[in-house]
Amino acid sequence: MGTVLLKNICKSFTPGVPVLDDLNLEIKSGELFFLLGPSGCGKSTLMRILSGLTSADSGSISFDGVEVQDLPPEKRQAAMVFQNYALWPHMTVFENVAFGLKIRKLPRKEVQERVMEALEMVHLADCADRKAPQLSGGQQQRVALARALAVDPPLLLLDEPLSNLDARLRDAMREEISSICAKRGFTALYVTHDRQEALSMADRMGVMKDGKIRQIGTPRELYEHPGDRFCAEFLGDINFIDGKVDNGNFSCSFGTFPVAGDFSGTHTAAIRPERIAFAADGEDGFDAELISGSYLGDCSSWICRAGGVDLVVREFAPEERAAGEQVRLKFAPGRLLILE
Repeated sequence: MGTVLLKNICKSFTPGVPVLDDLNLEIKSGELFFLLGPSGCGKSTLMRILSGLTSADSGSISFDGVEVQDLPPEKRQAAMVFQNYALWPHMTVFENVAFGLKIRKLPRKEVQERVMEALEMVHLADCADRKAPQLSGGQQQRVALARALAVDPPLLLLDEPLSNLDARLRDAMREEISSICAKRGFTALYVTHDRQEALSMADRMGVMKDGKIRQIGTPRELYEHPGDRFCAEFLGDINFIDGKVDNGNFSCSFGTFPVAGDFSGTHTAAIRPERIAFAADGEDGFDAELISGSYLGDCSSWICRAGGVDLVVREFAPEERAAGEQVRLKFAPGRLLILE
């Protein structure tokens, strides 16, 4: 498939209360695009509108330049993987995966070949004759994925498909989905509220809130350069510091630091916890008091107070430290980001 393009999509289930508010989005051909946002922000509604299961109140949708907003689901050729799997319990794995192909009235031999190819992709060919309830949660999720892959969809829609799995299975399925999409060149839209899922898998991603997409970019772009406070907080722990900008310098209660951008006046600066480090003796930095900490194995998360401001500091391969300890902190020039 080529580009998926949504223009000015609006949807309300209650008059005057928009679920999607003049939303615009472009998904490139062969791209694994993630929509990330809190529950109720409109992610799943947008997914259902793309699949044809729900209609938009206004706006246009095109797949590779062809408008599809008036087409029924079976004409759109978009395959959806639901978070609750939606498997037929009375059918075998083979029959579940074959369901969409039989609806399309494909020849029996082609159905057989495509079902087994899809099951091979998700490593379940040896489970073809088993009933869905006999499978584990991870296996059922892979059957649901195989069912979508079997129809060779121009657009693959994944609606929080891993939310019901435990952490180990989620990690394994993330790698599975990323690998399959990359090998087959699928254009895919993946909806989640799990930031780690989005950051680790996405080619590009968008952060949603209140029916609007607040920012779009690569995972690194959004994490390192969030466009506003909501995006900054939603993508991970972050420190906010109030101060003033003058002539390229940000001044706050514990120091003055160079910053990029044409800013002046009162602003909020932001910095991720892992970008702050403990300074060695003789290094430049600023004074702080260690208030508390949590040892997490590969790292420790410390709360340090500098100039009356509490800063979260993440230290990898952490040393032993004690509350009340006087420390010096530092961060590299350019790591302090001024939010718009």
